[in-house]
Amino acid sequence: MTQLLLILIGSSIVNNVVLSQFLGICPFLGVSKKVDTAAGMGAAVMFVTTLAAFVTSVIYKFILDPLDVTYLRTIVFIVVIASLVQFVEMFLKKFMYSLYESLGVYLPLITTNCAVLGVALNSVTYEYNILESTVYGLATAAGFFVAIVIMAGIREKIEYNDVPQTFKGSAIVLVTAGLMSIAFFGFSGII
Repeated sequence: MTQLLLILIGSSIVNNVVLSQFLGICPFLGVSKKVDTAAGMGAAVMFVTTLAAFVTSVIYKFILDPLDVTYLRTIVFIVVIASLVQFVEMFLKKFMYSLYESLGVYLPLITTNCAVLGVALNSVTYEYNILESTVYGLATAAGFFVAIVIMAGIREKIEYNDVPQTFKGSAIVLVTAGLMSIAFFGFSGII
């Protein structure tokens, strides 16, 4: 239980996938213009990452490792992630069309989101069991969710501020992301 709690806190806050490992930057910067859209993207990434961590861990433990074909793990993990993203895309298109429209091109980008693949590969590298891998996936995705929603909230407030011309657009977003990274770096002594 202690190990799971350490994984949960460490993955979501201390080693935040976006702000300390710099994985998943594309959707983090691209979808963080509105809180609603960012929360939807964060929820979709959370679902895909948690499920992908579970499925890839099961596949690795029961198929790839016993058959001694672990060199195929990256290709197999990408196929699993792509399948899960297709499932999420079909679900959102059917039941939450407005969120599907607002996510636009970024929803299929979950397939190539290096944070999702990074969770699957790190679970194997850290030699987590299936439960630990699933908790690691959930915690990492929760950290992504928190980071993207905070960034979206800040970006909504920046719209009403007087930002110098040279900092308008991407520059202020990157400065904000850097400051958020520094803030989250303060948690590094916890674990």
